[in-house]
Amino acid sequence: MKRRLVLAMGALVACRAAAQMPKLDDIMKGVGSLPNAPAAAPGAGAGSGDEQTNAAGIKEALAVGTENAVRSLSQVNGYFGNAAVKILMPSSIQKVADVARMAGYQKQVDEFILSMNRAAEAAAPLAARYFGDAIRDMTLEDARGILMGGDTSATDFFRRKTNDKLYAAFKPIVSKKVDEVGTTRAYKDMMGSYEKVPLMGGQSLDLDDYVTNKSLDGVFYMVGQEEKKIRTNPAARTTDLLKTVFGR
Repeated sequence: MKRRLVLAMGALVACRAAAQMPKLDDIMKGVGSLPNAPAAAPGAGAGSGDEQTNAAGIKEALAVGTENAVRSLSQVNGYFGNAAVKILMPSSIQKVADVARMAGYQKQVDEFILSMNRAAEAAAPLAARYFGDAIRDMTLEDARGILMGGDTSATDFFRRKTNDKLYAAFKPIVSKKVDEVGTTRAYKDMMGSYEKVPLMGGQSLDLDDYVTNKSLDGVFYMVGQEEKKIRTNPAARTTDLLKTVFGR
């Protein structure tokens, strides 16, 4: 029953998330008037347009990557079903989980892990607003360095500029969702089973901080994957501007 309730809440979150997704057109409104650059010639490398067009291309790449990443993470199993971003047992209490499993409390351990991921899936849409602000505020100088950088240089820049703001925005939502989806209760159940084992002392964990940081790790990882696709896969360049700036 408890598991069905968590899944139902996750589905509701996914429906609501669509309304909070960063829309490409909205983000690109802040770029300004740009020339209609021709498609890149065969064999052209990244940055084949003029500087303003290149900057717009970087912003559009981040807008597309953000939209795709946030949508993916906000759905049911966006975190839990993706091995690359799934939130696992905190290393600081891994011993607790191992002891609890051996003591017959596998269910409590599984529910704790599932509920942490459900909290992250619920919080993920909050990234949209802050990503959009950061993209609009990007300067030509920022874009110049990003364009000629590595496959995730834009995402790395993004993380340096937005991580603290995103953490501050995410944590209250995570804290609320941690309670709503039963993470705290599952944690206490697991810890209670651990403490019943003789000679085992108490352990502590800041759940809100842990889930918030892991949620953000997942967001930036997925944005980075989207950026790599745009840089290396022609099929991922879904607009004329992306084809111009990142065409090879």
